Amino acid sequence: MKLVQHLSIALFFTAGLSLSGQEPAPIKTIHGKPIAQAHAHNDYEHDRPLLDALAAGFCSVEADIYLIDGHLLVAHDRDKVNPERTLQRLYLEPLKTVAARQKDASVYPGEDAPRFYLLIDLKSEAESTYAALNDVLSDYKNLLTEFGQDGRIQYRAVTVIISGNRPKETMAKQVVRHAGFDGRLSDLGKGDSPSLVPWISDNYGQHFKWRGDGAMPEEEIAKLQSLVAQTHAEGKLLRLWATPDVPAMWDALREAGVDWINSDRLGELSAHLGKPEAATRK
Repeated sequence: MKLVQHLSIALFFTAGLSLSGQEPAPIKTIHGKPIAQAHAHNDYEHDRPLLDALAAGFCSVEADIYLIDGHLLVAHDRDKVNPERTLQRLYLEPLKTVAARQKDASVYPGEDAPRFYLLIDLKSEAESTYAALNDVLSDYKNLLTEFGQDGRIQYRAVTVIISGNRPKETMAKQVVRHAGFDGRLSDLGKGDSPSLVPWISDNYGQHFKWRGDGAMPEEEIAKLQSLVAQTHAEGKLLRLWATPDVPAMWDALREAGVDWINSDRLGELSAHLGKPEAATRK
């Protein structure tokens, strides 16, 4: 991808989009290219939700939401909600504007650019929150990937994945959805289509002991590689959360082929994965 193309994203945000009521500081492009495995954990806790992740080339961002008085509010804890911090304002509207400015209607331009994902973690009651979210997502159907009950997936600029309190049966009954279901390792081998369960995510600490000190034990490397292979064989992507946010862990996950590397350290992970020897995957 050309640097000037990525800078167009930065210049758009610098031009005056404000998510908090204040003028945003200029975005500094770190590499001028997307970092395919970079996932912004609890992205909304950064100074500029979404904007900092895009500036760092992240291809996936995570937002927790609560349904409160009919509004989808972004926050990690119920007592931290702010009526101005809606899912639409912090994520959907900015992403819609970014995609509209690209010739190929994508987040990151270029035929070889990785897909962009928005992981939405439902924190309030599953059915009611998803019903409200489904209505909102339908307003952005031209932006969002479409999943068909028949197994069809029509990719668009942003692919939404539903995590947290997930109403799997309800989602499975929809003939057309604008979101995929975030499965767990226990869902592997159950025959779920990637059009229903495109991701597998799980708690790293419940399956591995290594914390990033010294070399990863051979038996844990083998286990990690086996989980990657099994997930990929089913046509799904793998993410592990609660991983130590350190370079040794980033390297181990990347080398094993884990699709998403969680981090709160946006610039550092971007710089680390953006090294010439870092592998990229679509």
